[in-house]
Amino acid sequence: MSDYSTNEMMTVAAARRLPDGAVCFVGIGLPSTAANLARLTHAPDVTLIYESGPIGARPDVLPLSIGDGELADTADTVVSTPEIFRYWLQGGRVDVGFLGAAQIDRHANLNTTVIGPYAAPRTRLPGAGGAPEIAASAKQVFIIMRQSTRSFVPALDFVTTVGHLDGGDARQRAGLPGAGPSVVVTDLCVMEPDPVTRELTVTALHPGSTREQVRAATGWPIRFADALAQTTPPSAAELQALRALQARTDAAHGKQAAGAEA
Repeated sequence: MSDYSTNEMMTVAAARRLPDGAVCFVGIGLPSTAANLARLTHAPDVTLIYESGPIGARPDVLPLSIGDGELADTADTVVSTPEIFRYWLQGGRVDVGFLGAAQIDRHANLNTTVIGPYAAPRTRLPGAGGAPEIAASAKQVFIIMRQSTRSFVPALDFVTTVGHLDGGDARQRAGLPGAGPSVVVTDLCVMEPDPVTRELTVTALHPGSTREQVRAATGWPIRFADALAQTTPPSAAELQALRALQARTDAAHGKQAAGAEA
């Protein structure tokens, strides 16, 4: 038995992808946890941007929403939302968009709108927020999600945010400036889009995960890279930083913090 959880492995693996010095547009929940873990470990000079206007946020606890005062209090500056989107994002100044979702398909398109038919949904989700613009214009997009057949589906109930559309050069034909999703990190594995088809392919398994588990948690016939890697387990320093961040957040926000991570 490992001394870390699958959620901790997922968060650490996603955090490692964020390079020091990058400008990162961060979503709330799992993306914010991973991005702030990166800031607290190997990437102290990362610039975290949230859509409400904080630039260079360094929260001591994880925010419950984009309007959390902790973001503004710790930021280098706070600008208007139009400036965040028009100058920073659409201006090509965001290196990485960090997103989560309720559903994802084989080409990394995302749904955060509804579960079930749009006209009569079983569940209404939080909605798009800034995700469509982030996915369109950030230089690349990281996605972090827990993996199951409920979330990794053959067809989205609603396309909120485009990834690689129907694959191939579809993004280029659609005129989208950013490269789109470059990695999907789950609690089981790491996926990257095929260079030609842009279909998600498993490139690394987390310790303890198997091909069979990944197949069983995916709603389409998932492909595996020929040279399949294994994710390096979390280091003691990474776990200490993550657990301390979560403990501070739990102390500050209590049960609300768990809801924000769902």
